[in-house]
Amino acid sequence: MIIDFHCHAFAKKIAEKAVAFLENYYGIMAEKRRGDLKDALTIETTAGVDYFVLLVAATKPEQVIPANNWVVDVKKLGANELSLLSGLPRTAQPIIFGTIHPYYKDNQNELQRLKNEGIKGIKIHPEFQGFGLDDPKMYPLYEALGEDLILLTHVGDKNPHPDNPSTPLKLKKVLRNFPRLRVVAAHLGGYHFWNDTLTELAGRDLYFDLSSTLKYIDPVLLKEIINRHGTEKLLFGSDYPIGDPAAELQLLEEMSIFTSSQFEAVAGLNAQRLLAIG
Repeated sequence: MIIDFHCHAFAKKIAEKAVAFLENYYGIMAEKRRGDLKDALTIETTAGVDYFVLLVAATKPEQVIPANNWVVDVKKLGANELSLLSGLPRTAQPIIFGTIHPYYKDNQNELQRLKNEGIKGIKIHPEFQGFGLDDPKMYPLYEALGEDLILLTHVGDKNPHPDNPSTPLKLKKVLRNFPRLRVVAAHLGGYHFWNDTLTELAGRDLYFDLSSTLKYIDPVLLKEIINRHGTEKLLFGSDYPIGDPAAELQLLEEMSIFTSSQFEAVAGLNAQRLLAIG
C-alpha cells in the first residue's frame, strides 16, 4: 500500500496558471508536470501509488465554492471513469480534501456540506490565504473541524522568519487550544523551519507529511526529528506537481533510515489508518 498524502491538482482551465504560480513562488520547476487531474492520475499510477490525497486551497474567499465543487465532482468519478481519463487500465484513487478560507462568509455551512459529501479533510495555506495559523479568527473553524475532518496545513516558508504566517510554534499553540483536532503538518512540520519542528512539534500528537523535505533537510536533523517523533505518524508525500512521486519514493528508500516495516508504515500504512481506507 502506497499513499501519497500531499498531491495538488487543479481544474484543467486553471492548472497551467496554478503550476506557474507555484514554480515562481518556490523557485522549483515542475518539470512539465501539468497539475491537472489526468496528469496527476497518470504520474501517481506510474509511480506505483495506490491512493493520493488530492488537495486544493482557495486563495480568495470567492474561490471556496468553485474549488470545493470541483473536488466533490472528482470524488463522484468511479474507477472506470478515472481509468478512461488517465488512459490506463487501473489508476491510483484520489482521496478528496476540500478547502475553506478565513474570510469566506459561510465557512460553517461549507464545512457541513463537505462532511455530508464524505470529504476526508481540508487543506489550509496561511501564506497564500493571508492569515496567521494561530489567529483567533480561525478558532471557530478549528472548533468546527473537531474530529470529523482532518486538517492538513502548510507550515513554513522558503525564507524562514519568526513572523511567518505559519510556523511550528504557531501550530503548537493551535494544538494546545484544540486537542481534538486531527492535524497533518506538511513538510515535516515546517518547510525550512525544521530546527523548530524538532523543538516545538516532534513528539506531539500530530502527523507530519514528508513532502518538499527530503531534498532540502540536513539528514542528521531529519533523523533527530524522526527519533523524537517516531515513525507511526509520518506520512509519505510528494508535493506533486512541484515534486515527482516516483522520485520522492526512490529517495525515501535510498536514505535507508527506516526498517522495512517502518518504510511500509510511512509509505502507506499510517495514512491508510488515518484515512480509514479498507
